[in-house]
Amino acid sequence: MAATLLALVGGVAVAPAGADPVNSGTRTVGYHGYEIEIPASWQVVDLTEQPDACIRFDRPTVYLGRPGARSSCPAHLVGRTAGLLVEPLDASSAQRITGATARAVSGTAVAPTAVSRNAEIKVAVEDAGVLVTAAHTPETEPAVRRVLDSATLAAGAERTRVPNRADATPLAAAGPQPGTFAGKGFDACAAPSAATMNAWYAASPYRAVGVYISGATRACGQPNLTANWVTDQTARGWRLMPIDVGKQAPCSAFSNKMSTTPATARSQGSAAADASVAAAQSLGIPAGSALYSDIEGYPSTASCKASVLSYLSGWTDALHARGYFSGLYSSASSGIRDAATEYDNSAYSRVDHIWYAWWNNAADTNTGTYVPAGHWADHQRIHQYAGDVSETWGGVTVSIDRNYLDVRTASTPPTGCTTTNLNFTAYPTLTSGSTGSRVSAAQCLLRSAGHDPGAGTPTGTYDAGTSTAVRSFQTARGLPGDGITGPKTWTALLSRGSTPLIRTGSTGEAVTRIQRALTAALGRTVGIDGAFGAGTEAAVRDYQSSRGLTSDGIAGPATWSALQSGK
Repeated sequence: MAATLLALVGGVAVAPAGADPVNSGTRTVGYHGYEIEIPASWQVVDLTEQPDACIRFDRPTVYLGRPGARSSCPAHLVGRTAGLLVEPLDASSAQRITGATARAVSGTAVAPTAVSRNAEIKVAVEDAGVLVTAAHTPETEPAVRRVLDSATLAAGAERTRVPNRADATPLAAAGPQPGTFAGKGFDACAAPSAATMNAWYAASPYRAVGVYISGATRACGQPNLTANWVTDQTARGWRLMPIDVGKQAPCSAFSNKMSTTPATARSQGSAAADASVAAAQSLGIPAGSALYSDIEGYPSTASCKASVLSYLSGWTDALHARGYFSGLYSSASSGIRDAATEYDNSAYSRVDHIWYAWWNNAADTNTGTYVPAGHWADHQRIHQYAGDVSETWGGVTVSIDRNYLDVRTASTPPTGCTTTNLNFTAYPTLTSGSTGSRVSAAQCLLRSAGHDPGAGTPTGTYDAGTSTAVRSFQTARGLPGDGITGPKTWTALLSRGSTPLIRTGSTGEAVTRIQRALTAALGRTVGIDGAFGAGTEAAVRDYQSSRGLTSDGIAGPATWSALQSGK
């Protein structure tokens, strides 16, 4: 690789115009001794010079430096391409480090095992003292990984260890969100800083705020949105409307689209729910909260409508299985109207809340001709009545959409699979006619995966609907479609979900899932307690060696992939 002289601008190193560090298609940028090769067409923003720049990923951009407290983001920005935020590794950025954040190999700037979580790859590069957040879509992930893999340490890089988190105690919102509330709220592309939220709480008429927590179609970065932020804002009195912006209608202009095959769309909705729940839990947003799927307006057709409602069915079933309520945000004239016309259709699972965009400047929950008055009438509505407006309160201006809420925390969580036991000392083969608690577990796992056994799930009886759902799941996973839940199908069902790197000392839901899956895969009891101890490590090693994997006792991408394939 030819050496390239980098020009320093505001502490940011950028290859001068005409430089050719690798080939005509790339250029070199650097920050704090961390250097990467990026496509020549990507923009570079120095946050030292533009501290209020919006961290937006709807256009390929690299942001270098610490995000400012008052970002100037448009209110209703949706869509993503790719981009990176490279910021100092300090106490502030450490709040965004999670168990999925990879650490670069000592002496390098690259983390070969970095995983994507919530359409983002995070890498802490201690030898350069930076935290790198790389946003992508399914289509742009390979290009983003090439950029990350090009990283090197430059002369002058100074090592900074990942700071210890001051909040060792898990943080949580002040109850389910948005809870019981009637009044005005706003949503902004990027969660405002704590100072802005405080100023607006003191001066504005708003008491609820929409925050984008998950989904690969989110446009804005979220440098302020942390578990601390959620805890502090809800303790002050703010209500949160957590939003997922994932796959869009297949007849829309977005690139990240749901399938035109309803069964596949249902599975995609289920996967989106799993990812959104993981994001909510990492922020301390508890079960009993409503999570809202943002499906932007689309020119509805019969086939497009079927895909959208199937996606929402998978979304709803999976959320209910995890103890969350489901919401739909869409335009009143497309997604909301489509959901309303099938309100009583048992082929689809009905969302619990509707959040409809109808910019008529009326702060109420009247749905006009779009939704009958009797549908979602029990405090289940949010009306986005104006959008893309700028308001100033307490001397701070934010670009927002205006909303009016009439919502209520349900007296009981969603029924069905919420309390179904999934932990057993063995997972025997189930066939048509089988009954009992393990059948109920299989039915709930199938529904959560987007393959619904039918009305009344779980019934505890292995009926025709269950066999059909099993065949559908098996086909999707590349397993023989025999409709029998044997060891391979159990293993794939029990391991389904997020795939973080876990090892001795890890705890949580992912550990519980792998313990269940190993019990099924190995045909022996593995203790299911959510703690990765010596017994779990031994089971992982045994599984790896029996499947031709590197036997290191660490569950990484290869191990998860094998489990989720039913091997």
